[in-house]
Amino acid sequence: MALFNSTSWAKYSVIAASLAGVMMLGGCAKKEEHTTTTLNIGYQKYGILPILKARGDLEKALKDQGVQVKWVEFPAGPQLLEGLNVGSVSLGEAGEAPPIFAQAANPNLVYVANQPAAPKAEALLVQKDSPIQSIKDLKGKRVALNKGSNVHYLLLKVLEANHLSLSDIQPVYLPPSDARAAFEKGAVDAWVIWDPFFAAAEHQIQARVLATGENLVSNHQFYLADRKFAENNPKVLNTVVQTLNQTTQWVSTHQDEAAKLLEKPTALEFDVLKTSISRMGFGVQPISDKVAQEQQYVADAFYAQKLIPNKLTIQEAILKLK
Repeated sequence: MALFNSTSWAKYSVIAASLAGVMMLGGCAKKEEHTTTTLNIGYQKYGILPILKARGDLEKALKDQGVQVKWVEFPAGPQLLEGLNVGSVSLGEAGEAPPIFAQAANPNLVYVANQPAAPKAEALLVQKDSPIQSIKDLKGKRVALNKGSNVHYLLLKVLEANHLSLSDIQPVYLPPSDARAAFEKGAVDAWVIWDPFFAAAEHQIQARVLATGENLVSNHQFYLADRKFAENNPKVLNTVVQTLNQTTQWVSTHQDEAAKLLEKPTALEFDVLKTSISRMGFGVQPISDKVAQEQQYVADAFYAQKLIPNKLTIQEAILKLK
């Protein structure tokens, strides 16, 4: 299944060198009459951005501003944000964890907007016939997860809520495709994962949910930009955010159609995508102080785990839309 290819979906693979030379709008000169600038947007196979791409609404919305849209695909959030760092793209989408690592390495990254919390879109799974019935049963067990991801934070919070810590289990750090294989073979006892991998495991191998992020984590999707681009192109940025918001509202009321749009790029079954989409957060809004504080909790947890070298202040990377 294409979505679970370990090469294409590994969290920390190298960006294709050919992307480095792509022009970004933030570095373009001011538009002159009869010229067109290009906005490069980084996207992944699954999410709101590939739906926006398929529908063509952003191209229509930006046409009067003389802006063309170029879509640049990345295998995952970390690589996409590295693309922002090197100038391959001006704008992109990622979950909670990648922006924290990116901010630690790149002060020019800014948070622009977010989707509402989607805590049910990630979970701790066990096999359907597993003897593990509670979180406390995980003591001493092997738990697969993608290190430094949103589910790394989820696992910390799940364990904390049950008076356990990482030292009470055996973490096994694997990217999603390798973790799925290990989970199916019984090489690990549990797996912490996000959608659409979560939904695929439910539908395809009847994995059982031991816990979701509900009442524990927020699990936001963030839209991020290069600081210079964002500051120099507020009108374009506002149009992008408005169009993204409209797209998520369309998805919320047209979930079957949205699932069909994602079938080909993800190579996932309709039912898997329908379940996954139903757990999204619908709406795109500027970053509030509450959301910034929730993201600060994630950053602080990663610093405590020595996943990032320095303590971060998330507010320093928040862009206030005008």
